[in-house]
Amino acid sequence: MTDTSQTLHINGRSVSLPTGLFINGQFVDCKQGARFSVQDPATGKTLISIAEGREDDVDEAVRVARQVFDTGEWSASNPADRGALLNKLAHLMEQNKDDVIALECADTGKTIQQCSTLDFPGSVGTLRYYAGWADKVRGETSFNIPGTFAYTRREPIGVCGQIIPWNFPLMMFIWKIAPALVTGNTVVIKSAEATPLSALKVCELIAEAGFPPGVVNLVSGYGRTVGSAIAHHMDIDKVAFTGSTATGRAIMRAAADSNLKPVTLELGGKSPNIIFPDADIDSAVEWSAWGINMNFGQTCHAGTRIYVHQDVYDEFLAKFTDRMSQVTVGHPFDASTNQGPQNSQMQYDKILGYIDSGVKEGATVHLGGKAIDKGNGGYYIQPTIFTNVRPEMKIMREEIFGPVVAIAEFSSEAEVIRQANNTPYGLAAACHTKDYERAIRVTNALRAGTTWVNMYNFVHWSVPFGGYKESGIGRECGEAVLENYTHTKAVYFNMGIPCPKV
Repeated sequence: MTDTSQTLHINGRSVSLPTGLFINGQFVDCKQGARFSVQDPATGKTLISIAEGREDDVDEAVRVARQVFDTGEWSASNPADRGALLNKLAHLMEQNKDDVIALECADTGKTIQQCSTLDFPGSVGTLRYYAGWADKVRGETSFNIPGTFAYTRREPIGVCGQIIPWNFPLMMFIWKIAPALVTGNTVVIKSAEATPLSALKVCELIAEAGFPPGVVNLVSGYGRTVGSAIAHHMDIDKVAFTGSTATGRAIMRAAADSNLKPVTLELGGKSPNIIFPDADIDSAVEWSAWGINMNFGQTCHAGTRIYVHQDVYDEFLAKFTDRMSQVTVGHPFDASTNQGPQNSQMQYDKILGYIDSGVKEGATVHLGGKAIDKGNGGYYIQPTIFTNVRPEMKIMREEIFGPVVAIAEFSSEAEVIRQANNTPYGLAAACHTKDYERAIRVTNALRAGTTWVNMYNFVHWSVPFGGYKESGIGRECGEAVLENYTHTKAVYFNMGIPCPKV
């Protein structure tokens, strides 16, 4: 084991952090000795440098994960023991809450408020939820075929490769590993190169909790090396990915070109948020603001297309504009901050490019639309509202992943459903109305994996989450995700049925 720990000083707090790869229960240097820098989005300066994994490190992690899976030490262990370890990890996370939250805020630019009330408790809750599933992943029995008895077993798939995004690094790490582990799989996981720190800290806690070495392996690095190696690896049995649609396509191709491993994908979105004339406008304004302000628009299910009925358009726009103008953009650790910096220079430039395209295509910048210079090099952008938009504009069709929302009028239910579904994506959608017959009718018609009524951006670990169309394949969360991490084996017993004559 190599001592790779460093101490980060974050908001007056000293946090010890391992900086190596986590393989076989230990933090080790990468084989090629490479390292990469992690930036602080609040300043644009380097926070720390960590080990950069490469293809040969993935090979080693997979070898270890395969060995521990094949021995049955984890895959054939008592499911209740696996659940107990997930609960122990949840307990250790709570004991180290302040350190984990500090790392997540510093690494991502998230506000201390969001990390404390959403990301961290959501991660701990997910661990405890799947701990409860440990002894409940069961098969079925059948006596319905004369002369036979049949049953099914739910068996772990094997070595699972997992690739997580930069926007919710802590939560996505837990969303991925918890269902995979509780069903008996072993894991080789890649964190996003922009936000690897909370995963390193949690791996430290995984070792402290007493998980068998090799059950969880973390290889930090870049998509073109580590991510590609995971997707192409002949000894990885399944890949789960959250990120862009373009990368999801590449992973599917790699899986098909290698060992035809199953793939689950949670990808992009361009989600509609519909305000009907009978909606509680004040409530709709609050939820719509949360729909774009959560994580500063850096979420795949952000409500970036708001459709407002013409009868209440002026009222909604006035109140929504006032609400968005109250958003305080500032340092992540300032308790008064509602919106921190965007996560990276690349994302900052991308968002400003979309704003520029909206202006060039004739949309009106109703609010914001500019970068904010805080004098410290951080990646700050004003909350932005576009009006006078058309369906064919880039800002209405492509995922921006920033604090930018477009508002359009509609006149009828049928019209707005057509507009809402006029997208290659289908991750989320919402409607605001007091008419529950309309709410059921509209949510049934919306082509999206998650739909909300009189709310927005509420996701819970116990309810399946995933997309239609180009927003992905498969589901995260809830009982549904357990299907992604188990094979179903059928077993037949002959109870007197004669052998057919040839």
